[in-house]
Amino acid sequence: MPVLNRIAGYADEMTAWRRHLHQHPELQFDLGTTAAFVADRLREIGVDELHEGIAQTGMVAIINGRGLDPAGGPTIGLRADMDALPITETTGAAHASRTPGKMHACGHDGHTTMLLGAAKYLAETRNFSGRVALIFQPAEEGGRGAKVMIDEGIMDRFGITQVFALHNSPNQPLGRFQTTPGPIMAAVDAFDIHITGRGGHGAMPHETADPVIAAAGIVQALQTIVSRNHKAVDDLVVSVTQIHAGTAHNVIPDTAFINGTVRTFDPAVQAMVRQRMQQIVAGQAASYGVEARLDYKIGDPATVNDPEATALAASVAAEVAGEAQVDAEAGREMGAEDFSYMLQVRPGAYLFLGQGPGAGLHHPAYDFNDEIAPIGASFFARLVERAQPLG
Repeated sequence: MPVLNRIAGYADEMTAWRRHLHQHPELQFDLGTTAAFVADRLREIGVDELHEGIAQTGMVAIINGRGLDPAGGPTIGLRADMDALPITETTGAAHASRTPGKMHACGHDGHTTMLLGAAKYLAETRNFSGRVALIFQPAEEGGRGAKVMIDEGIMDRFGITQVFALHNSPNQPLGRFQTTPGPIMAAVDAFDIHITGRGGHGAMPHETADPVIAAAGIVQALQTIVSRNHKAVDDLVVSVTQIHAGTAHNVIPDTAFINGTVRTFDPAVQAMVRQRMQQIVAGQAASYGVEARLDYKIGDPATVNDPEATALAASVAAEVAGEAQVDAEAGREMGAEDFSYMLQVRPGAYLFLGQGPGAGLHHPAYDFNDEIAPIGASFFARLVERAQPLG
């Protein structure tokens, strides 16, 4: 079964929705304009319930199926993220961001549009039993909006029994679905290392406790965590991404600063990295005669797909795009996603949808490909019909 004909008929409307959202990007939880636009579309679509103000600007819309039993029946959750990024857009598109320093550089405008398209179809046809909960989430980009929505009780409040999400994938074949059972995206942690020495003249280093040299030693030593402290078959990334120190050619500074990211799948590996990092920072500081403090921040957990839900999602994707356009064993990657919190509390699956060649995610030249919106919307709609069939 290809893209649903009824949803294909929404293509121009969906493009207009998406480009409007793209022109008006907002960040984190501050999504007043975005949320109002989405809520207006949901009211026009005719959802049965609309619950706003969850996690400040998030919302859950309920559509009842034709087979709704007195107890409410099972409820499948479909999630889309709505927030943009603090990036200045360089696409030059007619629908480019109108807000300097903000843009939809990750395609959340497209994710929201795909879920709205599915909502329009499901509200018209209602060819499913139970209910569907449409989750429009703020603050995926670093704000843990998914966790906030869970903490505010959406899973129990709306009786959600399983949950699914899609993410666009630049430079993958257009319309190709990718997923995998089990872990699909990594846990993400962050670290800051503050080094305090004793500065002085660059011509007299013997009179100083040089934090720059200590920083160099710490950075080099951190790489041994990957190369010498973990099994080669375990996925692990330790990346130093910033080093800051000094202000002049001939002055040794008092302080230096290092930070970076850690990506893991196994909590035991995560704990090992944290312990070794503490030991390395303390040991290197002692060897260079400086003081150093490690601030290690536990971030989002790994995104772990339920095998049964993943098999269902892959089967639905094959209906929509064809067997050749589905890779159900794509393997895992070291990126991170706060949908992980939803998969911690309910079974479900996370999938990628290829959108063809173009700039990558979080790049100032990125733009969502409107051609895939009907594909994603059809996937969501058929997933509901397959997961909760009538009769």
